[in-house]
Amino acid sequence: MSPSIANQVVVVTGAARGVGALTARKLAQQGARVALVGLEPEELKAVAAQCGPEASFWEADVTDLEALSAVAGQIEERYGRIDTVVANAGIAIGGPLLDSDHRAFTRVIEVNLLGSVATARAFLPALAKSRGYLLQIASLAAITPAPLMAAYCASKAGVEAFAHSLRAEVAHQGVKVGVGYLSWTDTDMVRGADQDAVLRQMRARLPWPANKTYPLGPAVDRLVAGIARRSAHVYAQAWLRGMQPVRWVLPSLIAAVGARDVARLAPELKATAGDRLRPVGAGG
Repeated sequence: MSPSIANQVVVVTGAARGVGALTARKLAQQGARVALVGLEPEELKAVAAQCGPEASFWEADVTDLEALSAVAGQIEERYGRIDTVVANAGIAIGGPLLDSDHRAFTRVIEVNLLGSVATARAFLPALAKSRGYLLQIASLAAITPAPLMAAYCASKAGVEAFAHSLRAEVAHQGVKVGVGYLSWTDTDMVRGADQDAVLRQMRARLPWPANKTYPLGPAVDRLVAGIARRSAHVYAQAWLRGMQPVRWVLPSLIAAVGARDVARLAPELKATAGDRLRPVGAGG
């Protein structure tokens, strides 16, 4: 049992499925008392039951600051404090910008970026009291752009920059801020994206190791270890750390290679545009 996690009160957003759900379960296994936040009450209830009798769940949209602030107050009242917050809630859409539904595109930015901002606003007062830790879940998409993923890349680049900026603002209060990076990991979101034949083809053409889907368990183990260390950077797949020194060259490289692939697939993309008008994966 890690002494830095045992007995902590940890809030996890987007906790009904995937990364959030397994992170909550693994934290609970190490002795944390977890509070799950999300939009699927039945799924949240099931995950909370797996996390033990001290776990709780709260239905709230991370883009609703008023509701999220109320939840933060209720969690703090229930447990007496909040030690760590994992800002994990996120959705994705795929496809060309001009074929996308503007409301769906905007919703990705709202949930992933503005939802993270609202999460920080709602929970930082409690974290300041406990000299706690905020882990912002970003992505490989924050490091490298990808055609057909403009909304997701923009949102994840945004949350990375937001977390880095916030780190300096709250350090004097004893609050630490980390950024978690994941490549393609076996979740409902990634499986949903792979159901789209064109998006699947594009991903298959990525260079190794970015073209693989990685198992969820080891990725979450690395996130939990980062939470225990209150790390500034947490890499769910070890090779992602090596992307940081070369990220400056990636936009030009992706522009050259991706342009050819998009041109080749343009007719198929156009013919199937109507299939990409909502977020991918169950829970999206």
